[in-house]
Amino acid sequence: MRTQSHPCIGVGLRHPHYEDALHAPEGIDFVEFHAENLFIQNDLQQQFINDVKQHWPVSIHGTAFGLGSVIGPSEASLDALEQLVAQVSPMLISEHVCFNRAEVNHTVFHGGDLYPIPYNDHALDVLCHHIDLMQTRLQRHILMENLSAYLDGMLDKYSEAEFLSLMVQRTGCGLLLDLNNILINQYNQQSTAPLTHAMEFVEQLPIDAIQEIHLAGFTNTQVNGKYVDDHAQPVGQECWQLYTEVLSHVGCVPTLIEWDNNLPTWSVLLQQADTARQLCLAHLQGQQGIRA
Repeated sequence: MRTQSHPCIGVGLRHPHYEDALHAPEGIDFVEFHAENLFIQNDLQQQFINDVKQHWPVSIHGTAFGLGSVIGPSEASLDALEQLVAQVSPMLISEHVCFNRAEVNHTVFHGGDLYPIPYNDHALDVLCHHIDLMQTRLQRHILMENLSAYLDGMLDKYSEAEFLSLMVQRTGCGLLLDLNNILINQYNQQSTAPLTHAMEFVEQLPIDAIQEIHLAGFTNTQVNGKYVDDHAQPVGQECWQLYTEVLSHVGCVPTLIEWDNNLPTWSVLLQQADTARQLCLAHLQGQQGIRA
């Protein structure tokens, strides 16, 4: 388990919070942006990026590259990401283990969502090739986030943990561990002990690869028989419990509060960040007591 002397807690910075955040930057250690939201280049956006960088380190989180797609990311999108990384010098860069593009009748369609890939050798080859492509272009490692998946009957050869471990082994990438996604998958699989099974999943992953954690909440209603990771609610109690257990296993790594829909006030978002901070501090104090 890695050791860290203090918590590193961030929030996803969304447009309605920009003004409040810049006027009250205390209480968080970093912010996250969706990469594609910063691809447009103009003076106003550059000034905003500079203002943000004066207050916090920045994490760049991709949502549209779909590195598990058979069709690779376009040169234009890679160029835009490379330029953004050069401008921002982010502390972390991440994407998702998913696909979102396919060719139909000689036309490439982008699904606009994060779709699951089968955990088999062909999908692993495609994913690792595109991770290598992005890491080579950026000249740095990226993190890959586990997905909340809503499809049954996938042609899997490996478990999700086995697949992610092989991905890390082959590419050297890190893992962004989304705890809410893990729990949603357990709920949708009708697990009798979701928290226990979620922690068992985490313990099967390469511990040193886990370099960031996402915490989020979801609306407690089903869509077509599935719970959906909509990032529209506070972090759930079971997610906080899982976070506490993961801290004991992994140690304190940068942790982000995700809230993208039905946005709260900036002060509520800061309260969520403070809860994560207090749990990290309790973990660190416990570790100091053990060493003493």
